[in-house]
Amino acid sequence: MPRSHVPSAEAAPDGETLSALLRRYDCTGEALSCRPLTQGLLNRGYHLATTRGRFFLKHHLDGDRAAITRQHRATQRLEALGLPVAPPVPDAHGRTVAVIGGRCYALHPWVDGRHRDGGELTAPQCWRLGGLLGVVHTGLERVMRARTHDRQPPEDPSAAPEDTLFVIDELLALVRGHRPRDTFDELAEHRLAERRTLVERYAHRRPEADAVPATGWVHGDFHPLNLLYRDTEPAAIVDWDRLGVQPRAEEAVRAAAIFFVRPGGTLELPKIRSYARAYRCTAGAGAAEMAAAVHRVWWERLNDFWMLRWRYQRGDRRADHQFPAAAALVVWWTREYEAVRDAFCD
Repeated sequence: MPRSHVPSAEAAPDGETLSALLRRYDCTGEALSCRPLTQGLLNRGYHLATTRGRFFLKHHLDGDRAAITRQHRATQRLEALGLPVAPPVPDAHGRTVAVIGGRCYALHPWVDGRHRDGGELTAPQCWRLGGLLGVVHTGLERVMRARTHDRQPPEDPSAAPEDTLFVIDELLALVRGHRPRDTFDELAEHRLAERRTLVERYAHRRPEADAVPATGWVHGDFHPLNLLYRDTEPAAIVDWDRLGVQPRAEEAVRAAAIFFVRPGGTLELPKIRSYARAYRCTAGAGAAEMAAAVHRVWWERLNDFWMLRWRYQRGDRRADHQFPAAAALVVWWTREYEAVRDAFCD
């Protein structure tokens, strides 16, 4: 049950912690091994083998028990609707969050499967992927309906061009001062200068601040590393940590821009067209809603530099390998704007 491409340096919980954890459950037996799997931004994960089976042990770093419990209940209800999810294992008292030594843990069934990006999917599988996300959104609307008090107005995604230009200049200074200089620095400097030109040229296309998008409950992080396949069919949607109320169509566009990006920074538009048609059918999203989402996500990408911020401001290079394709995609998407929009809306 892989969870991320980022290897973990975090040691597994010690024997005392595991014993205290497993005593809470009737179905797990005793621990045989606990192997670190990943070190994500939000959590850490472990493959836990016991005398009664295999489990995925999740250490929730933020420790927000209420939010974790809400995520767990959502997946339990989605499973009852027939969606491919992996809800947590309840303990002997029905609880799904265990706090041990001040740390929050949850135990999930182990799911055998692998990740598949859009390049591996056939046209029918792309259709099923879009339909799956649509069913996730409509399913969440059903199971979370009683939690309308949790709804918050969506954040304004439309970055101000003047703020973006300031960030570009700040990052350029860091890139040019980096020593020893390498090929990544050369690419970063080129892309930043290129992006400045694009932001200045298209500043007038900033999304309207008063154009409030339609919102609903979303997974929040739907991409290939959070979807496990068994053979050719989805086996489990995992990592619901960003569950929340956001513009639903924007999640569909963001997911497609990750699933269907090629290494050179272009999108597989025929596959997106199949995916988007299925999503619109199942989620009930109209062409106008999708077109607005495409525009907002394009603008978001045009003004976003999180990968370079990580490298040059935080000294964190875990996202470096994503930068070449992501940076190229912004330029290509801008040039092929109408074709991308039409692929989502036709």
